[in-house]
Amino acid sequence: MKKLSLFIISSCLLSTLSLSASEAYTLHADKDTRGLIRKMQVYKTPSWTAKVVTKDSREFYFVSPKSLFEFYFNPMKWPEADAPTKLDIKELVVTNYATLKPIDATKAYYVYGSNKTSSAGDDLPAFKLHSEAKSFAEKNNGKRVLKFDEVSQGLIQLLNGDI
Repeated sequence: MKKLSLFIISSCLLSTLSLSASEAYTLHADKDTRGLIRKMQVYKTPSWTAKVVTKDSREFYFVSPKSLFEFYFNPMKWPEADAPTKLDIKELVVTNYATLKPIDATKAYYVYGSNKTSSAGDDLPAFKLHSEAKSFAEKNNGKRVLKFDEVSQGLIQLLNGDI
């Protein structure tokens, strides 16, 4: 009976470990990695780095979450990515501004209107936890904390000065 219990517990632990391993995100930008949109060196701004992984597992880097959203809202504008629609995107990754660790962009919280800017200008620092985003907003004049699906193409155009 003890062996059976130990087996069940071991199996549960292994399945938990494999689940968290599959949820791990990576950002490996070196000195030669340039952002898809702005063509700047990504490694120079580690707190802002973002990445898209296409369905065919190709990776494209960005100097900021704002740039990632630009691509996300209009991927066909960059034919070199060969991702004509959002359906061609497998993964979106941003850097947690608080910890510098890569996180799922679709589950992140973004701060609009802070006094922190990326190399792309006015931007949306990303955070894994709402509490991190709220604290950052309070300390840095942020106006709103937004979930991924609350960030609109119009907001990105506004941040870029297009409207």
